Parts: sequence; structure tokens; C-alpha cells
Amino acid sequence: MHVLLVGGNGRMGQAVSSAAAASDATIVASLNRGDDIDDHIENCDVVIDFSRAGAIEQICEACLRGEKPLVVGTTGHSDEQRAFIDQSAQSIPIILSPNFSVGINTLFWLTQKAAELLGPDFDLEIVEMHHRSKKDAPSGTAKRLAEILSEVRNLDYDKNVAHGRAGLVGKRPRAQIGMHAIRGGDVICDHTVMFAGPGERIELVHKATSRETFALGALRAARWLMDKPPGLYSMEDVLGLSLSPVVAASRGKSNGVFH
Repeated sequence: MHVLLVGGNGRMGQAVSSAAAASDATIVASLNRGDDIDDHIENCDVVIDFSRAGAIEQICEACLRGEKPLVVGTTGHSDEQRAFIDQSAQSIPIILSPNFSVGINTLFWLTQKAAELLGPDFDLEIVEMHHRSKKDAPSGTAKRLAEILSEVRNLDYDKNVAHGRAGLVGKRPRAQIGMHAIRGGDVICDHTVMFAGPGERIELVHKATSRETFALGALRAARWLMDKPPGLYSMEDVLGLSLSPVVAASRGKSNGVFH
């Protein structure tokens, strides 16, 4: 598999480069800001993007011209950028995922199932922690967890997700999802989903100790994508994790979803 890597100097770009040999992949070019993607697009089988949200239109346009599959792992896309990705996926296969870890995608599935089983008597809280250099908050993975909870509970993400609390906020509304972002040190990424009910609490926790797991997942996704028809796919598709119809139909619709 010949991979064109965009954002090669970033943390995830470096991890993908290091993990490529273990996945029988060759990085044909590692691009960074100022490099011309069109100079290399014809030499690859698939493009992996771990650059920045602002570059997504240029990357999509190059993949459309070259008819190349695209794996997107960047964060903080605007509504307009997300719409451009959706439009591009009508012509080429694209995987857009907040997290390429097998464990995190299992957490997505478990979060859905727990929310369905426990019902509205359990209050929902999400806590995420990342290294001090992460620029966006909350993480795309945390946003995806909140999306799943919103979809199961039939809540509106923008109206019902509370980003931290300060001051005299009053009694906690039942139809609320708490979201809390912590930054510090060199933590790769930790995510906790709490279900707090009367007399008991359930916590689903994922802690990443190496970026290699995300890099190998991205390469696995790229290989899976190469022979797929145009469309917008997720890591759940790659892993064969079935979501409920309501969650599958509405995944990725909130603003700036991805990690």
C-alpha cells in the first residue's frame, strides 16, 4: 500500500510514518505546510491526512482530481468544511473518524449500549484529558461520545451539552450531558463516560499509552478503504461494529466533530 501522508511532521504524522513498515505500507511522500499535494497524488494508493482543519478543501480537491481514497484524522472542522467533506464523499471514498483506536471505537459501541440499557434515570458526564499542546477542546473523541449519548437520549447536542460548570448554576437538568476537558503534561488521551444513577455509578474508561495504536488503526482504515465505492465511512465500518439505526444515521452531524 502506497500512502501519501499529509501532516507528516505532526505527532500523529510521525507515528504513522513509524508504524508503516509494520502494516506493509510505504510512505511515498510526507507533506507539510507549503508542500504541493498535486506533485505526489499520482504516486499513491490512498491519502492519510493528519494536518490541520484549514487544509481539508485543498486535500479533498487533490484527491478528487486524482481519484484517490482519503482518510481524514484532523480536528475542528467548521460546518462549511464538514459540508465540503460530505460533498467530496459523493465522488471518492472517505473515512472520517475522531479516533482510529480499536479500543476507542469499542468504547463508542459500549457507550451506546449502556445508554440504551440504563435509560434516563442515569445522569451523563464525559471527562477527557490530553497533553498540554492540544489546541482544541473538547476532543473530537469526546464530542463523538456526546453525540452518541445525544442520539440515544434524543437530545440536541448544541442545546444539551454543558461545557464545564462555574458559579451558581442551579440544579443539574436531567436532559444534560456534562463535558469536561483537562489539559496537562504529555497525556496522549484519556476518556471517561460516567453514568450516575440513584445509588450507583458506572464508568467506561479508555486510556491511550501510545500513539502507535492510532497510527496502526489509520493504516488499517486506509487499506480497508482502497477498494470501497464513494461514500463517507467511519472506523465503525472498518471494524464491523454495528450501531443502532438512529446512531448510525445521524453520526457526525454536530459542529466540529472530529479529534
